[in-house]
Amino acid sequence: QVQLVESGGGLVQPGGSLRLSCRGSGFTMAHYALAWFRQAPGKEREGVSGINSSGGKTSYADSVKGRFTISKDDAKNTVYLQMNSLKPEDTGVYYCAAGAQVLTYYSPSDYDYWGQGTQVTVSS
Repeated sequence: QVQLVESGGGLVQPGGSLRLSCRGSGFTMAHYALAWFRQAPGKEREGVSGINSSGGKTSYADSVKGRFTISKDDAKNTVYLQMNSLKPEDTGVYYCAAGAQVLTYYSPSDYDYWGQGTQVTVSS
């Protein structure tokens, strides 16, 4: 059974940091492109960051560039999202996704597997 399980969300003040983790089971994440998406209340799901299967190429949405870092540990079947200098507009449910044939990192339809999401709230 394929599963992606996110963790690490929570409440943080503006300017703070969080590290999200997403552990996969039932499949080998090293063979997949991986990405983080987020969805704020009343808004569509948007791509935040992606990493290719080899880990040699990463991509970031303009809104998070320079503040977020995606990485993965194939031995742990886990992908991470380090989020620094958080802003209130970063608030939302964050989802990880894995896709075998990803053409664009930020197209949700390219992904085969999704986690259940973890809430990130940035507020003072």
